[in-house]
Amino acid sequence: MRRIIFFFLFTLLSYNALAQYVQGVVLDDALNEPLPGAHVYYLEDKSTMQMTDYNGHFKIPIRKGTLQVSMMGFETYTEKIAGSKRITVRLKESSSQMKEVEVKVKKQKYSRKNNPAVEMMKKVIAAKTDNDLRRNAFFSYQKYEKMTFSLNEFTEKVFDDDHFKRFPQLREHVEYCPETGKLILPLMVQEQVMRRVYRKEPKTEKTIIDGKRDNGVNEFFSMDMFETIIGDLFREIDIYQDNIRFMQHEFVSPISTSHAIAFYRYFIVDTLEIAGTKCYQLDFTPNNSYDVGFSGALFIQADSSWRVKRAEISIPKMANLNYMDQLDLHQNFMTLPTGDQVLFDSKMIAQLKLANWIQKAQVERVERMTDFSFDPIDKTVFKFNGDTKINSSAEMRDEAFWENVRPVPLTKTESTMDLFVKRLSNVPGFKQVLWVLKAFIENYIETNMDPTKPSKFDFGPVNTTFAWNKVEGFKLRLSGMTTAALNPHAFAEGYVGYGFSDKQVKGMGKFTYSFNEKKALPFEYPVNNLSAEYYYDVVTPTDRFIDTDKDNVVTAWKWTSLDHQAYTQRIHLQYDREWENGLRFTVGYRRERMEGARNLFYQDVHSHGDGQDWTMPEMDFRFDRPFNRRFLTLSEFHVRLEWQPGVTWLNSKQRRRKTNYDSPVVAIGHIVGVKDFLGGNYNSNQTFIELGKRFWMRSWGRFDINFKAQYQWNQVPFPMLVMPAANFSYVIQDNTFSLIDNYEFLTDMNATLMLSWEMNGKLFNRIPGIRKLKIHEFIGVRFFWGDLSEKNDPFSERNRDGSNLMYFPGYFQRNGTYKTIYQPLDPSRPYIELVAGIHNIFKLIHIEYVHRINYLRPGTQTWGIRYTFRMYM
Repeated sequence: MRRIIFFFLFTLLSYNALAQYVQGVVLDDALNEPLPGAHVYYLEDKSTMQMTDYNGHFKIPIRKGTLQVSMMGFETYTEKIAGSKRITVRLKESSSQMKEVEVKVKKQKYSRKNNPAVEMMKKVIAAKTDNDLRRNAFFSYQKYEKMTFSLNEFTEKVFDDDHFKRFPQLREHVEYCPETGKLILPLMVQEQVMRRVYRKEPKTEKTIIDGKRDNGVNEFFSMDMFETIIGDLFREIDIYQDNIRFMQHEFVSPISTSHAIAFYRYFIVDTLEIAGTKCYQLDFTPNNSYDVGFSGALFIQADSSWRVKRAEISIPKMANLNYMDQLDLHQNFMTLPTGDQVLFDSKMIAQLKLANWIQKAQVERVERMTDFSFDPIDKTVFKFNGDTKINSSAEMRDEAFWENVRPVPLTKTESTMDLFVKRLSNVPGFKQVLWVLKAFIENYIETNMDPTKPSKFDFGPVNTTFAWNKVEGFKLRLSGMTTAALNPHAFAEGYVGYGFSDKQVKGMGKFTYSFNEKKALPFEYPVNNLSAEYYYDVVTPTDRFIDTDKDNVVTAWKWTSLDHQAYTQRIHLQYDREWENGLRFTVGYRRERMEGARNLFYQDVHSHGDGQDWTMPEMDFRFDRPFNRRFLTLSEFHVRLEWQPGVTWLNSKQRRRKTNYDSPVVAIGHIVGVKDFLGGNYNSNQTFIELGKRFWMRSWGRFDINFKAQYQWNQVPFPMLVMPAANFSYVIQDNTFSLIDNYEFLTDMNATLMLSWEMNGKLFNRIPGIRKLKIHEFIGVRFFWGDLSEKNDPFSERNRDGSNLMYFPGYFQRNGTYKTIYQPLDPSRPYIELVAGIHNIFKLIHIEYVHRINYLRPGTQTWGIRYTFRMYM
């Protein structure tokens, strides 16, 4: 087993020793230095063309014929090849080389004033609108895209290790990457062929996917986790856009209209010829190399068009960006017969490093654009919801289709990925190790240990097996759910739990029918589900604001004593429908029967005795009669309409999460309580509206705004009033208040505003020593406005008799008086929390200091420390 674990930690495999190559290095003959980017190919067969890596190395399969090595500005090298060999190629500077721009390097302060490089870039930026395809009435083109995820940096001496001599069947899957000069092991390959269509009036841009297939280790996982994560992180890069979303950050484009000149430094380096076109080479780099930005070179056509002919882009090594070891992006542009400039070739190689003790990885993204057309497009082509449509036959294309549409063939390992997966699954002990690994990643334990076959039933979430709270004490829970492998439309989930203090059994059972066929679970986007749920457990009213299971053992440690909870029995029926344009509609009915636990009870105001002592504002009073109500029943219908245009999701077995926050969030909803319907005790009407938006601030990070307003129209008891989203755990929960106590603020009208700024290390990047830690600053402020109208105030004289109200939650003191924990809010003075934090500690830990500004009374916690573990790029 130790050998198996060692195998999966490092995944160091050997390459095919039987393959025959010509290997070598290309040097500048005059300087005796390596030449990266030289082209190595056979005169008779250019399909095998390779480029030398940054150390000048190359490796090309043997072909009969003449090997040529060429590079702009140098004489072409030619040699007849007869067999496998190593060669050293020395390229001499061409005597016919175009005259270069003289560059005088002096140690002087960079200045944008009277800088010819800056003036040239201003012309490039000014010409952007003339090079925008969207100025045409219509356009379309075909795009081929390939994404390959590999393990990186294998070394020759690893192949002799005793651990790997036992796996000779896997040796041939390691291959040479000519762009980096390193050995890699491809683990996953995704190919797509699509048609991009655009019309100007009305402005519409759509993508129609005609072919799609995935091969590799992603087959071992039931969710499209890897494809979604990699696709979101390594998006296509369009330098003609002002701002570029990449690696979950917003980069300033080197030709951004509004920010490029201020953010980057430009240098004229060379004048050269590219594909017969005279070009100026302009190198660029961020003003501060620790800021998140690009560096590289732009090759500008030396004519009046000021178009980019080629772009070579990377990211500075010191940039405050996690896990990116090296980025190499090469893009080539051409001019069509119509005069339009287009990107036709793009290749990205991102080398990733999570930690020194973990095997490095590589992501390669290849894009080829062809068949450009500006002819009118029939309006029916645009008639589908959302921005992307996958044709019904896209995932059933045969090999003949892919051979026809591929601009370049797959490598040997990429084309035999099915064989690799089969061999990997047959390695002794692999299934057991993967089973444990999946349980750790997905938080669910599969009942099928064969990774090539999907599990029909999973136990989990694992982190809810043990829990603790004041009502139940120590709690054991067994949870599970079915998957689409059992039925792609019908799903069941639930749990059974037992509290050792209250000695009660709790549980939940839920059945969901999905009208859409699912790959794994019912909440996959887009949903079209009908569900029925039965639930009985101990809850607090703010459990619904927490983005995790209430029994998550990680959040069991609370900063406040939760003495007011309720045993809740719930029956919930719901229909949930989403559309590809981001619209979501939810409607349902729920019946809840609540019983107070510990210090929570339901006492009608009009049942008090004459001896009651009203001592406002302390709100201490004495009860002379026993409590007259033990249970409270709510019978409610609810409806919600939500819109998030352009949202994308990452599916996991517990829930789905957003992978982008670029789109606004707009939601409105209403809840209607009906008295005497299935035992309901009260009539009620509650309306709410929610707004949210993320603003990208380029190298200054991101700024989030979230707003919510609620209003309760009827006279109702305190369980039906509207409360702030309070978090009682030490674990950070987004968009919640960290220092508001349970039942502290009860209102029938309120508004919440959350402002937060993740600054991407913008300030720390300027502090020597600190900037090497790559930590991020975080600041935020949270506001809560609220009011309790007289009709819902149990302490108002008008409500002492005949009202629907109940006494607010509180405590009995030793002298027999009852003290409520409620605190009234001044509508003109909001509750305020300030947050200051350090994120990205060791690329994982986030710590925040929270300070409460106002509404302080004896015993109030005024500050606290909160934490969480998150991986940011």
